[in-house]
Amino acid sequence: MNADTPHCTGPAESEAEALLASSAAWDLPRSRHLHHKEVLMQQIDRDRISETLGSSTAQPRRRLLRPAMVLPVAAVLTGVLVVTASGGDHDSASRRPASAAGLAADNGASATLDRIAAAALSRDVKPVEDSQFVYAELLIRENAGTFDGPVRLGALHKKEVWTVQGPGPTTTTGWIRETGKDAVMPGERIPVVDRTPVRAGLDHPTYKWLATLPTDPEALRTLLYAQTKSWDGLSKDETVFRSVGELLGSTIMPPATASALYKVVEKIPGVTVTPDTVDAAGRHGIGISRKDPASTTRDEWIFNKDTLAYLGSRSYLTAHQGEGKGEGEGVTADTLYGIDAVMERGVVDTPGETPASPEG
Repeated sequence: MNADTPHCTGPAESEAEALLASSAAWDLPRSRHLHHKEVLMQQIDRDRISETLGSSTAQPRRRLLRPAMVLPVAAVLTGVLVVTASGGDHDSASRRPASAAGLAADNGASATLDRIAAAALSRDVKPVEDSQFVYAELLIRENAGTFDGPVRLGALHKKEVWTVQGPGPTTTTGWIRETGKDAVMPGERIPVVDRTPVRAGLDHPTYKWLATLPTDPEALRTLLYAQTKSWDGLSKDETVFRSVGELLGSTIMPPATASALYKVVEKIPGVTVTPDTVDAAGRHGIGISRKDPASTTRDEWIFNKDTLAYLGSRSYLTAHQGEGKGEGEGVTADTLYGIDAVMERGVVDTPGETPASPEG
């Protein structure tokens, strides 16, 4: 099991259940509804057919590990370092004045991320071999409401993920299995399939590939900003933030790589810290978040207050900040529409096997 993943020490249904019990309306203009509905329908196809999972031109990986998204940021929630652009590239963001980095200190986030980076660097992580699979077990709750109705979080259930570590090329990059009420195809192990073969890299981040990334924060930052493309008008800062978030629950990273990634996030303007937040298992932690003016959603990463290990995440629908009358009508405050918790993470030799006991 990865040293960065804490064991579950409390019941799965606790304070998080009470926090998730309420629903909220999200009355967006018809033009926004149509756009979001198209994204939602595409995502349902991916989840249930398991096609186009793993491509930077589609929206694969996030579906393995995070609540189902029904909003236009779904694409950036699945890319790793490269996200397909449907809006401007905003290359000027990578040439930001150095003084802008100070904006990342909002609400103490810079100091908190510095501590998280130091903790990540100190962890002992055993390298993962090409023949092995990274296993992750999560508790999740997803939006189960109708598209044009209020957010209604479904039941807490388990999702397991097995990620291929071989360098490829391969069309099958992993498997997923969900169990419990409101699970997708409960009990079935579903392959994660790409339309075209992919190699270890931007679309398929294996442990060995992550180990090749620069561990100098400035060099890594330059790489991320150069290779990350914005999507649907999101800023380069936001796309990089979300791309780093993709890796937190789904991979086992070399300590130096993890530390450098947190150092990169430390310098992203607008990142904030929440002193107390709760994951899907009811565990309290510190939240790291960023709200982009062009986005209708906000993600929050949750870290253990003592060990600073990654616990899980929360996803919010936010009031739209764009121009145009009525764009944010009906959404006056953050609405929680997805939450997860990483309960276990480790290395196994075959899909279906868990770190605790191999499947016969």
